Amino acid sequence: MQVTLAKSAGFCFGVKRAVNMVYEEVDKTNEPIYTYGPIIHNDEVVKDFESKGVKLVRELKELADLPKGRIIVRSHGISRAEYEEMEGYGFTVVDATCPFVRKIHRLVDEHSAAGEYVVIIGNPKHPEVCGIRGWVNGEGVSIIESVEEADALILPEDKRTCIVSQTTFNYNKFQDLVEIISKKGYDIIVLNTICNATEERQTEARQIAKEVDAMIVIGDKNSSNTQKLFEICNTECENTYYIQTSRDMDYQLLRSINNVGITAGASTPNNIIEEVSKNVRNEL
Repeated sequence: MQVTLAKSAGFCFGVKRAVNMVYEEVDKTNEPIYTYGPIIHNDEVVKDFESKGVKLVRELKELADLPKGRIIVRSHGISRAEYEEMEGYGFTVVDATCPFVRKIHRLVDEHSAAGEYVVIIGNPKHPEVCGIRGWVNGEGVSIIESVEEADALILPEDKRTCIVSQTTFNYNKFQDLVEIISKKGYDIIVLNTICNATEERQTEARQIAKEVDAMIVIGDKNSSNTQKLFEICNTECENTYYIQTSRDMDYQLLRSINNVGITAGASTPNNIIEEVSKNVRNEL
């Protein structure tokens, strides 16, 4: 009987940085502290922030009726217009955007300012992608996430197209979509902006899932990178379970299993991973 815990499971650099920035603000100021949207996609972490007095703002118009203080930009990043609106309300902006996401903002800003069309590969409803879209100069942008959308994509013939990706997008799927676009004969430049940590996490999860009888993927239901991990693991191992905390797992399902793999999304705290791992080992 064996339990294999992915070395890459848990907080990535950008998430850890964002979470630490919130706690640092709590410790150093008496001003009201707000986050614009969940600082990361994990309910347990957000609840802990709330217990320390950090308030969640979902729409910037709420700031008009709130006491002035410090507002922390989520790790997923926001648009240029949203930065300007925050400052216009008179709040101090603390930027916890992941540096890898900020790099994409700079890239699409520069390339679109140079007259290039921009294609963003990712989930159009995800806050990271919405933020990236907000750094494109003008309306020269398309967002795609599927083979069907790549097949149907028509790009301008008279300008170069710059292709970027959501940092947590499935790396193999990104390559597939880029290949489809490349075959159309457009003048394109491809910037692989998928985070290295995401690639490593997905590669390790795939390898573990191939070798175990059951796989547990831990992460918030709203976490894009955890959803991608589940899709990858579920393809390789039919007994793959997606849970947010240890309470969600029926450990009796593992009683007849010889070996179990465990991975977790980039927004999953270590204490949750450790609790699941401990309970799996107790069951085996």
